[in-house]
Amino acid sequence: MRKILVVGAGQSGLQLALGLQSHGYEVTLMSNRTADEIRAGRVMSTQCMFHTALQHERDLQLNFWESQAPKIEGLGVSVAAPGSWAEGPAARAIDWVGKLDGYAQSVDQRVKMAGWMETFAQRGGQLVIHGAAVGDLDYFSRTYDLVLVSAGKGELVSMFARDPERSPYSEPQRALAVAYVHGLGPRPEHPEFDAARCNLVPGVGELFIMPTFTTSGRADILFWEGIPGGPLDVFNGVKDPREHLSLTLELMERYTPWEYARATNVELTDAGGTLAGRYAPTVRNPIGRLPGGGLVLGVADVVVANDPITGQGSNSASKCAAAYLASILEHGDKPFDEEWMQATFDRYWEIAQHVTKWTNAMLAPPPEHILNLIGAAGELQPAADRFANAFDNPADFENFFYEPEKTAAYLASLS
Repeated sequence: MRKILVVGAGQSGLQLALGLQSHGYEVTLMSNRTADEIRAGRVMSTQCMFHTALQHERDLQLNFWESQAPKIEGLGVSVAAPGSWAEGPAARAIDWVGKLDGYAQSVDQRVKMAGWMETFAQRGGQLVIHGAAVGDLDYFSRTYDLVLVSAGKGELVSMFARDPERSPYSEPQRALAVAYVHGLGPRPEHPEFDAARCNLVPGVGELFIMPTFTTSGRADILFWEGIPGGPLDVFNGVKDPREHLSLTLELMERYTPWEYARATNVELTDAGGTLAGRYAPTVRNPIGRLPGGGLVLGVADVVVANDPITGQGSNSASKCAAAYLASILEHGDKPFDEEWMQATFDRYWEIAQHVTKWTNAMLAPPPEHILNLIGAAGELQPAADRFANAFDNPADFENFFYEPEKTAAYLASLS
């Protein structure tokens, strides 16, 4: 029986560990926190997962919360009229919603990761609660057939060198601020179904709102992405969750008053329901070299970390785990050498490259043809629907998004 070590108990690490376990591999999972510590801790992400990523969970029968989590059936886009907030609350220039072919869902990672970790242990997996260092992996690489690193922060990431050709940004492009709340009202335009909402405030940042399932049941996530140094970049150093929520709402009142109107009665889900931070989007070389000569393979956002502006983090993590699982199963008893590791990452990059290209494009000021596309989607429902469903399959953006000629041809085909 082949022995595999998975370091890091996030979406990708746990999904991969549970998948390998279900195929009879002897899997050790290393986490720096217990399930109870995760469940009682601070929120970690926004994790709106679309159909393909959710299907990977279903394939492994890990969709434990699917019946409880809200079904996100649409994706809405609103754009504030540039400069309209100078004299008072902003006005909307664009507002539409695209319908998803298959619903999306968000399950608080505190719920999911704790539940999956307990399942892994109950199924006989070896769970080690220990914050791994490079020295630990040096030892473990000699006792396991394969070591997978899916812990996306800390010392271990330094083993994976930045790939400058695939990493155009060296600094964070957004300041991030998340609040989980109860009491958010429905959008009056579409009260009959749940939708994730993308509110674009040109030159300032973005507000994303999505329903979720958290430790206390149904909730909603308010997520600001602010251009560094701009008016949304005010959460650094804010420790009090109530102050964090108050700032979130003040900014909503000015820049997205149509969303603030349904948020006047919200309250935080719990004391751990806020998160703030920033990081530079980075693609890294997938193979880490240990001091003793051993090799480890990076997983998900260890090797491809995109800004959350396109909501792809958990989706990419799920897709990475599925791709790596398939590569491991296909490899049989052959050694997990450097050539295999590179080929396994390349298989994932076939998917991830589209996410990286799209995300980096969305971080820059939009060119005229993209503004035209987003505007036209308000009049052409097929364009709105296609834009929404490209969140599930970002490769489709190649066909109608990046090049003005392709955008023009697509819109002409609809009129």
